[in-house]
This record gives sequence, C-alpha cells and structure tokens, in this order.
Amino acid sequence: MQKFLLVLVAFAALAVGFYFSTMQFGQPAKPVVPATSPPPAPTSTSPSTDHSLGLIGERRPDFKIGSQNGEWVTADDFAGKLLLVNFWATWCAPCREEMPMLVDLQSQYGSEGLQVVGIALDDVQKVREFVQAFSITYPILVGSADVMAVNQSYGNQSGALPYSVLVDQQGIIRWQFSGTLQHDELVEILQEWL
Repeated sequence: MQKFLLVLVAFAALAVGFYFSTMQFGQPAKPVVPATSPPPAPTSTSPSTDHSLGLIGERRPDFKIGSQNGEWVTADDFAGKLLLVNFWATWCAPCREEMPMLVDLQSQYGSEGLQVVGIALDDVQKVREFVQAFSITYPILVGSADVMAVNQSYGNQSGALPYSVLVDQQGIIRWQFSGTLQHDELVEILQEWL
C-alpha cells in the first residue's frame, strides 16, 4: 500500500510538473535573480512566472541518485568541476530542444573543467533509449520521487522543466534558470566561471 501511495504521489507530481512546463513553453523564461540584487518591481500587467527559490551564493545540496546505467552518483562525485545540473524529462519538448546544445558545450568546455549532468524525472528505460538515440555524452541520472526532492532542494519550487543550476568548483550555487537555455547567454555565464 505504501509503494502504491508513493507511486501515486510521484505521478501527481509529474502531472503538475508537466502542466507548469507546458505553461512556460513559448514564453521567455526568466533567470533567478541573485539574492544580493533587489527583486524587480511587480507590475500589474505581467505576473511573475518564476517559481524558483533563489539559492545564489549558497552551498549546493547533496544528492545520491541512480544513473541510467544503474550506478549510484552523488554530488561529491563532481567536486572540483564547474557543474551544470540540468533537470529534464523525455516528455518535455523544451528539454529535448536544449540537449544537443548541452552535448556540444560539454564537448567544448569539458577540458576546461565543465561537467554537465542531466537529472531526469522519468522512467529508466525511456531515458536509456533517449540517451542512445540522441548520443548524449554527459552523465544522466534518473528517478522519480528522489529526483523531485533534489529538483526542489536545488530551488525549483514549481517542478517545471527544464530547470538548470550552475555550481562552481567549490560547490557554491552561482546561477539558476527556469526554462529553455539559450546558447549565447549560457556560454557567457560558463566563461565567467571557468
């Protein structure tokens, strides 16, 4: 009975995340404003769609999630790297759109210390098939309730996908972004921290 309830909660959370990700699709995503900057003034004509908890300047949360190959992976496995954590799912169209760019950035900046890590809120077999079909070369972790918990601990309060976080070489969160990543903006941010 407990497993059934856990699965039911996981599916409900997936549905909510899917709903929010489709709501944001087609709208420009907003980066999370660093905690040291004043928040933008609210306007009556454009309600905020940013559902992220600002963690800029804080130590990244720990995690332990299974990889698509069945091995346990922890946040400490990437110590000393500039870590770009990308939360995604195979059913998320914006997620699929940005993945070839992430593969290219890993290839281009990996030798300088960048490590892209994809964390999928999905079924393991679907992720394995996706990774093989699209030749994803960076580590992919996968799960359900555990991934939802890590996603939230990394600041994504709504569960909307895609969601990305940049962690520096000392384990400090330097940037958070909810929505589809844009190549030029991301390269500029990566170069600032490499």
